[in-house]
Amino acid sequence: MLGELAARISLPKISGYIIAGILLNPQVLGIVPHSFIETGDPLVNISLAVITFHIGGSLSFDKIRKEGKNYLIMTLAESLLAYLFVFLLTFLTVQYVFNLFDSIYLALAFSMLLASLAAPTDPSATLAVIEEYKASGPVSSSVLGIAAFDDIMGIILFTLSLASAKVLLGDGDTSMLDSMGHLFYEIGVAVLLGAAFGFLLNRLSSFFKKETDGALIVLILGILVACYGTATYIGVDELLSTLALGVVVINYNKQKDEIFGLIERYTEELIFVIFFTLSGLHLDISLLSGNSMLILLFIAARLLGKYTGIWTSSSYLSIPKQVKKYTAGGLLPQGGIVIGLALLVSKEEAFNAFSTLIMTVVIGTAIIHELFGPVISKLSLKNAGEIEDEHRKAQIQKK
Repeated sequence: MLGELAARISLPKISGYIIAGILLNPQVLGIVPHSFIETGDPLVNISLAVITFHIGGSLSFDKIRKEGKNYLIMTLAESLLAYLFVFLLTFLTVQYVFNLFDSIYLALAFSMLLASLAAPTDPSATLAVIEEYKASGPVSSSVLGIAAFDDIMGIILFTLSLASAKVLLGDGDTSMLDSMGHLFYEIGVAVLLGAAFGFLLNRLSSFFKKETDGALIVLILGILVACYGTATYIGVDELLSTLALGVVVINYNKQKDEIFGLIERYTEELIFVIFFTLSGLHLDISLLSGNSMLILLFIAARLLGKYTGIWTSSSYLSIPKQVKKYTAGGLLPQGGIVIGLALLVSKEEAFNAFSTLIMTVVIGTAIIHELFGPVISKLSLKNAGEIEDEHRKAQIQKK
């Protein structure tokens, strides 16, 4: 209902879903008990698997050959500049304005780890907006392409920052060589796992040609859940695995149009309702008040880095002007992988002095991005001319 109300006032439907989740949040109305939040985690994971599978499905090899170089250059620029801006502004603030830490090494380690969480993008909100308004064009394609590379850059920057921060704080248990080995394992095995499940889906789907749409949907969801769960079990990134699965299906499955068409027609709306409503339920609203300055600093520095990176890199590439102006707007939402990486920081004893603060900033940022990310994504796509004017669309439908 709130999704439909949001659409009536020209907001993306997912804004309504998120507000519904916040209203149902135990800290707000108290209708839903805290115990339900953990119970709903499998639904969030399944939704993430479907969303990243769909994003992987946007990366056909033909598109990568044509635009892959541009996506990679823009990803490197926007993720590295986001890292740099967040690191510098955070360090100067915590060390010389707030004096949060007794040691400059603690301030450096904190700033380094927080900055590494600036690179990844959660494209779920942008994908939902693109699907809702049937947006298409160079900006939509660029956002999805860059978001796919963003996760890989995020894992690389996080792994290197984690090892460097440990060295900085005198924890010699993990060498840089070990960290690099873990990095290659994390990315390489995740991609190989996703590819293996992708070829399995391709093989099995050929036996379902004469079955109903429902049977094929069950097969797709079954493979996605198995891939996501296996990645969790062996300790590699689940989102990279399901993304790689989507890449294999879009490039090697003769039924690719039917598979992604089924996802879009029958499950996508349900997935978005579940994912964004449960995301609102998961948000810890109390974290917004105590550390609001650091949260706003992180958002502002990351935004500046993303926009500067896209603007400068695209100036040297042969791409449409609207990509240069509006792509960064679709790269602002965060969640998913960033919260997972922040949890890894909290498990390291070396970072006990600030791990709770990092988690607070990350979740506080996710709250703001969940609320405003869809609106910014819609405005970016609309200004780029990739969303049809709603008044004109309504008139056409009326006729």
